[in-house]
Parts: sequence; C-alpha cells; structure tokens
Amino acid sequence: MIASEALGARFRHIVPPGRSWSGLVRSGETIRVVDLVGEQAVDFLVYSAADKAERYDAQLTLLTHGSTAITRGTRLLSNRGYELMTVTSDTLGAHDTLVGCCSAEANTVRFGEQAAHLHSCRDNFLIELAEHGMSKRDIVPNLNFFMPVPVEEDGSLAIVAGVQEPGHYVDLLASTDVLCVLSNCPQINNPCNGFDPTPIEVVISGSKSR
Repeated sequence: MIASEALGARFRHIVPPGRSWSGLVRSGETIRVVDLVGEQAVDFLVYSAADKAERYDAQLTLLTHGSTAITRGTRLLSNRGYELMTVTSDTLGAHDTLVGCCSAEANTVRFGEQAAHLHSCRDNFLIELAEHGMSKRDIVPNLNFFMPVPVEEDGSLAIVAGVQEPGHYVDLLASTDVLCVLSNCPQINNPCNGFDPTPIEVVISGSKSR
C-alpha cells in the first residue's frame, strides 16, 4: 500500500518521533495521518477554526456513532453538536477515543517517579496550542489513532500493542475549516508505540484521498 500518495496534496510533513504538529485544514480538504513504520500511536484534537471554543466532543461523537471504535464513517462532532470532520478512509478499522493522552502525572502514577520527567502527549498539545493562543484549558478528551483499546466484558480497558505493519493510514474530511493538532506519541512505557516511537506523515489534499 502506498499510504502517502494522496491525490492533489498541497502539504506533506514528516513528524519525528515524540514531536507534534498543528495546522489548518479547510472545508472540503482531507488530512491523512500515516503510520510509516507501524505500531505508532497518534493523539489528535480538532477545533473549529472560526471559533476555537467549539472543539471535538468525544462523548457526543460516541453517542451519535453508537460504538466505542472510531472508524470509516464516524462523524467527529463538536461540543455544539456540529460536524467538524468525517473519517472517510481507514485501513486499520478501529481507533480509540476513550483513554485520553499521556501526561507527566499519569506517567508517574502508572510507571513511578522515574517517569515524571518524560515528555508526553499533553506536553505536545500544550506546545501546539500555545502557537494558536490557547492553553491547557483547551485540552479535551482526544482521539488516539492506530491505538487499539479493547473494552472487556467487565467494562475495563486495556492498552495493547499496535499493528506492526507499516503504512496504515486514516483520512479525515473537513466539514468546515478546522484546526488540527496532533502529537506523535512519545510514550515508551506501554506497548502503544512498541516501546520505541517512530515517525509519522501528515498529508493534506484538496479532495478526498483515495
């Protein structure tokens, strides 16, 4: 599969391991996020470009979608009930929006004091949001692409290893002008990145990716 070959691409960017990216995706454009090496989680937030107080609402999205798995056909809804983006292509089949992003606090609780200093997705979000005049108050429950999170019969969640095959991607079509913010997860203490973070690619195209 040639995951990064999006027709009419106006923007391509490789996000190094553990780093972040943010940018405008215009109405009608598609953003493709590619797991280049395999087994790499990507944390993702989206805001209305016109009013950043309108942003992705995980609970409303799941209630409307009727499933805990984000996949092709899922409409990403805002806290005001409007559609921000739609997943139009998905080679993996299921992405998470339940467990949120890693942080210094969560790392410390889960992995001990030695993990408190480690860079996290929350840190990456703060870096990118600051570029757009936003702060930690603007971080909401996020999407986690390429990160399987099984829901057990007793309701418990498990973070398991991602898919090792390279080139998996997800396409999101913007329903309005949106600000997309992503963290190429730096986590090294659980299997979501195979304990070894790797680069990803972001491609923005002017028409639906194929």
